[in-house]
Amino acid sequence: MASRKTTVDLNNALVRAARAHRTAAGSLLSAVGLHPGQEALLAALYESDGRTQADLAQTLGVEPPTVTKMLQRMEAGDLVERTGDPGDRRALRVHLTARGKRLRPRLDKALRQLDEQAFDGLSDRQQTQLAAMLTQVAENLTSD
Repeated sequence: MASRKTTVDLNNALVRAARAHRTAAGSLLSAVGLHPGQEALLAALYESDGRTQADLAQTLGVEPPTVTKMLQRMEAGDLVERTGDPGDRRALRVHLTARGKRLRPRLDKALRQLDEQAFDGLSDRQQTQLAAMLTQVAENLTSD
């Protein structure tokens, strides 16, 4: 077990890194015309367009009302459109608009820039280790 000082240092470092990442991501996404979180929703649609809102909520790990609010804002920005599901009248399918599709190269560039900035000075091996460690921390915090 780590000492109390080490635990405090680790928690502070994690919080500082998360804040700095969120700030940098927000700035880069704003330059592309997006709000934080919207990039993950777009990435899910780039992977598989026409997903249901429920599927998007599950994929993103958020509550359905959160996705609904995100989609309202993204519809207003002409990035996505929602249509009824012919096989399930209760479900809505989310599709990229032409503008949403055209945004992909700019978004990919912004995310690459974020990666380069965030992980500068870390080898591929260190990045892999960091991803594994952060995944473990997340699992520890979300397990029952």
